[in-house]
Amino acid sequence: MAEDLRDKLGAQHLPLRDQVLGALRTAIIDGDYLPGERLTEDRLAEDFGVSRNPVREALRVAEAEGFVVILPRRGAVVASPSSGTIADMFAVRERLEALAARLAAERATAADVASLRALLDQGREATQRQDLARVAELNSTLHLRILQISGNPWLSSIAKSLYLHVQWIFRLGAAERAPHSWAEHIQLVDAIESGDGDRAERAALDHLDAASAAAYENAEGGYGAH
Repeated sequence: MAEDLRDKLGAQHLPLRDQVLGALRTAIIDGDYLPGERLTEDRLAEDFGVSRNPVREALRVAEAEGFVVILPRRGAVVASPSSGTIADMFAVRERLEALAARLAAERATAADVASLRALLDQGREATQRQDLARVAELNSTLHLRILQISGNPWLSSIAKSLYLHVQWIFRLGAAERAPHSWAEHIQLVDAIESGDGDRAERAALDHLDAASAAAYENAEGGYGAH
């Protein structure tokens, strides 16, 4: 029976709605569709090469996730993360990342630190290339790796959906924020490598203070008035 079940699961493909949702989410996070931009079903169907039905279903899920707002008579538009949304996100990040940094400092192996250094190198290179979508992706990857190094599986499991929004908000301000962010990341990784939990926690909180200030400023500026 187990073998039959494996065969059935192996034959399944991702539903079209979920494929469209993934593509839509990625396009928003990467800045291809900007806050306030109108997303008609016809346009998305053409962009993704599908019919309108899976687009309509994907938009409903994207709305529930906070990436899209569906307005009466106007239809779907890309959400503009508000100051309240940002405050909620950073309130959670402060608890998660401060604890993760402390635990990572206590538990990181030499190989763990090497993996963080490799991500720092990739982030610096992407910043120099002005590949802002890649910089935002690497930002989330670095923070998720620190959560993983912490050794507390609950931290990683509750953070996955959060870091899609972290990546999105970072991407929206990445042109100004990226060089500063990666300099702060170096301080954070240095603190983790030192094995000093207090120092690592302080570095995490300092980084989050700067990141939240930049995110608030970007939100108040209307995301470039797009």
